[in-house]
Amino acid sequence: MVKCSTSLWSADLGNLAAELRRVEPYSERFHLDVADGHYVKNLLFFPDLVKALRPHTRLPFEIHLMVTDPLDWIDPFVEAGADGIIFCFDATPDPGAVLRAIRARGKQAGVSLLLSEPIEVLDPFWDLLDVVTIVGTAMGIKGASMDPSVPDKIRRTREVIRRRGVRTEIEADGGIRRETVPKLAAAGADLIVPGSLMFKEDPAAMRAWLRGL
Repeated sequence: MVKCSTSLWSADLGNLAAELRRVEPYSERFHLDVADGHYVKNLLFFPDLVKALRPHTRLPFEIHLMVTDPLDWIDPFVEAGADGIIFCFDATPDPGAVLRAIRARGKQAGVSLLLSEPIEVLDPFWDLLDVVTIVGTAMGIKGASMDPSVPDKIRRTREVIRRRGVRTEIEADGGIRRETVPKLAAAGADLIVPGSLMFKEDPAAMRAWLRGL
């Protein structure tokens, strides 16, 4: 069954502790988008907020860095309670250095790929990747529809993982809707990043639907 890395961006931001507890039974981990206003034109989640939320759930926190200097943000988020860190592949000239820095701190390491970035850019890094996030919309855009190319990109990523014999998880982020999730699951996604699909629906009913795919 496809697992859920639930995005807190779609939660009630004024009541996050209660929102965490409400959907915790239906999630495998929580996905926290971090935006610095430079890499994308948003400002989202910061280390002190992550630290404040950490006592309210037992689930892992997956930090998605949409920032211009991902290496600089590893330690602040690790200290705040991150269990895994994903960064945008094109945000650094040396993705390998960022991946090694995350893993050196004992955390899961991953990258996210823009719609325009082919999976071949990951060829030198598969042994360092715990998760690859296939972004299905323009980066940093909330509520957009998933690009139709995404399921095939996930399918090709699954084939690369199989061929290389690595244990990297595939995560689909962006445009996660009732009509897109079956396609993502069939393509081989391990995780989806539900936002409104989790918080704007009955999470128990949504999860029962997901189990039936």
